[in-house]
Amino acid sequence: MLSMNKFKFLRSPNDLNMEIANRMSVRRKEKKITQVQLADSSNVSLGSVKRFERTGEISLSSLIKIAFALGCENDFDELFSKKGYSSIQEVIDEQK
Repeated sequence: MLSMNKFKFLRSPNDLNMEIANRMSVRRKEKKITQVQLADSSNVSLGSVKRFERTGEISLSSLIKIAFALGCENDFDELFSKKGYSSIQEVIDEQK
C-alpha cells in the first residue's frame, strides 16, 4: 500500500493553509499558551488567531508576528530559498 506522504504534491493551497494552522495550534498548545495570550504576545487580534486556527486564513504579516511570538521565526528562513532547476545541465553547471 502506498503511503499518503507520497501524494503531498497533490494538496491544494487551502490544504497547506490548514496544515500550517494546525502546526501553529500544536506549537501554541505545547507552550501552554491560550489564543488570548498568543494574540496579546503577537499583537495580532484574537479574531485573526481564532480564524487562522479554524480556516487557515491569515495575512502574512500576522503569520510572521505569530511565528515570532512562538519562537518559530526561523522556520521562514528556507521559504523560497531553494533554487529551481529547469534542466540537469543547470545542476551540472552549478557544480563547476
